[in-house]
Amino acid sequence: MASSPCGGGNFDCGLEIQTRSVEQTLIPLVSQITTLINHKDKLKKTEKTLRAIQRVGQAVSVAVGRFVAVGEAIAAENEDLKDEMGLACFEARRAGTAIAQLTDVSSLEQCEGDGRSTVFSDRTGMVKAARMLLSSVTKVLVLADCIVIKQIISSRNKVLVTLEQLERVSTFQEFVQIFSQFGNEMVEFAHLTGDRQNDLKDEKKRARMAAARAVLEKCTMMLLTASKTCLRHPDCESARINKEAVFQRMRLALEQVIEIVTDTRSGGEAKALPVSIYAGIKDFKVKVEGLRDSLYCVSCEAVAAQLEALMEKTEDFTDSAYTSHEQRETIIQLCQITRQETKQLINTWRHAQQLLKAKEATDEMELSILKTCQSVGDLRRELHRVAVGRATELLKLHSDHLVLQALKASGGDGNLEAVADYAGTLTEHKEQLVETCRLLCHISGTEPLEITCIHAEETFRVIGPQIISAAQTLALHPTSKIAKENLDVFCEAWESQLCDMAILLKEINDVFEGRRGDKKPYLSLPRPGKHLKTVKAAKLDAEEQTTIAKLGLELCLLTSDVDSEVERWDEQDHEMVRLCQIISSMAYSMYLFTRGEGLLKTTLDLFHQAEVLSDQGLQLCHILHTLSTQLLDEDRILILSETEKLSAACQQLQVCAKTPVQGKSAIFQKCKSERSCLASPQHWREKQQSTTVSEETLNGFGVKSLEQHMANLTFLESK
Repeated sequence: MASSPCGGGNFDCGLEIQTRSVEQTLIPLVSQITTLINHKDKLKKTEKTLRAIQRVGQAVSVAVGRFVAVGEAIAAENEDLKDEMGLACFEARRAGTAIAQLTDVSSLEQCEGDGRSTVFSDRTGMVKAARMLLSSVTKVLVLADCIVIKQIISSRNKVLVTLEQLERVSTFQEFVQIFSQFGNEMVEFAHLTGDRQNDLKDEKKRARMAAARAVLEKCTMMLLTASKTCLRHPDCESARINKEAVFQRMRLALEQVIEIVTDTRSGGEAKALPVSIYAGIKDFKVKVEGLRDSLYCVSCEAVAAQLEALMEKTEDFTDSAYTSHEQRETIIQLCQITRQETKQLINTWRHAQQLLKAKEATDEMELSILKTCQSVGDLRRELHRVAVGRATELLKLHSDHLVLQALKASGGDGNLEAVADYAGTLTEHKEQLVETCRLLCHISGTEPLEITCIHAEETFRVIGPQIISAAQTLALHPTSKIAKENLDVFCEAWESQLCDMAILLKEINDVFEGRRGDKKPYLSLPRPGKHLKTVKAAKLDAEEQTTIAKLGLELCLLTSDVDSEVERWDEQDHEMVRLCQIISSMAYSMYLFTRGEGLLKTTLDLFHQAEVLSDQGLQLCHILHTLSTQLLDEDRILILSETEKLSAACQQLQVCAKTPVQGKSAIFQKCKSERSCLASPQHWREKQQSTTVSEETLNGFGVKSLEQHMANLTFLESK
């Protein structure tokens, strides 16, 4: 929910903000309104102060006017939201006008003489207008977000209709025509859902969306080959089973996407994740450690019951046929130790409760708390070791893909008996991987990783039988090129999932060892280098504070120009666009540092960020050089000129960042070197003609490969 800046009061428009884009749009408005509302009551009303307040008020009013115009345009195009959107826009415009009037303090004495209210005389009115503005603007944004959701639902519906048509086709000619349409619809759906996935605030929803889109990515190609195989061999039962499984999985994935974007489930109730051992242990430790502050925060019976539930879950490890005898004995022993320590804790806990006026843990109880937490921590480490060890062994075992190769060879030879033998081996491997994914889910450490483990488990469970049915089809028709292609596609999906499992394993280890951080490159700082000395914070005088504030503001304006320019590009996943966004974001974080905000906390952080920025800038220079070879003389000269400036600036910044520094004079030397190289992209925009980048990279699940496959779509020669 959005919150009001009004004196700490809460604002609730009754609408939940689920996307980062809506939240980020509100931040500048909240900041400006906070400035207006939180002014000091006894603020000295100098000419400078009055002008500043009036500027902010006018900026808010103008921004609201533009914003409302867009909202009204959206309302005109969407009849079902017209009334609700229109009312929200009306309230926003009225609140913006009220703020403009209250901040019109150009002649304060005349206002007071006329009895007109101002921000100084009517604080209550300003708070009321601010609340109305934030509420109405948030409502407009959320309603606009509903349009995006409708687009995704509409796109899904088109895909479903075409999917049903594909399932019923009986000729190659009909299939070619419909699949071409289906491919275009899937590309559109990929873009819409990709943008939505990146925009979602909730990590669990992002993980679920990623899993569903991964299914659609793989199944799109499987659907192509499975359908072609079924058309080529219409009487083959294994080909029919293979095809039906793909269509069913695609429908489930499409339904999951809609459940995520609409925040609903087809059954009407939210499906909660099964509680993992990691989550159970974490909650158990929180309750036990909470006894230090209050002996009555939870009951003895509740703690004992929670422990037994945890012990029951460890049976997934001890009951596994793939757990060694030594591992099983160690887990059982650690469970017994944990039970004993918890029993001792409960005894000392009850004794402490019987003491008169006892509210906090006694020394004896404190010792029991420590021992209990240590024992349950030891259990968690052992379970982690077992699960990760099992997964590592399986990945090594299957790295050569011998079973898949044997199935391909046996199918190509038409040897049904050999296919059956290798199918049994693959089924055993599938069961091992499915169980290992379940164990990894128990110790993964975060809910998004749990979701990824569940997705991996389901993928192995489904693709295993599909590979077998595809191999059986090839064995029945060993000369069929399409049957061979179909088996290759399913085997590639299996191999791809093994690669994904290796990445998942690394992420789980990173969480366990505390190495997990934000994956955005422009938000992660490199580790401090030996060339940088730890320095004490230097106090800046008024002139220096003004200088660095101006530099920061200039940097902020330049990043806004860069962001505006980047939005004009169609290929948002192009490497050049990505680097521009990264550099812009790093520059903005440096601007926030000048205001005492953001992720950069010390001057050392600032220098680290400058070093990373220079590295990214040099990469961008290389791409710009390559791009310049595709342009006409005038444009090429312009690009090369600006690239040389950027390259020189990045090299200078890199040298400064690696130079031993100490004191504020060195800081300002860095700031000046940065400032000398900053130039707005506006003059690029004025001279530059529209440029077409030669290679497209599209955002989505396998969109580029799908489009290439469609462009070269060929089908087998006649029987």
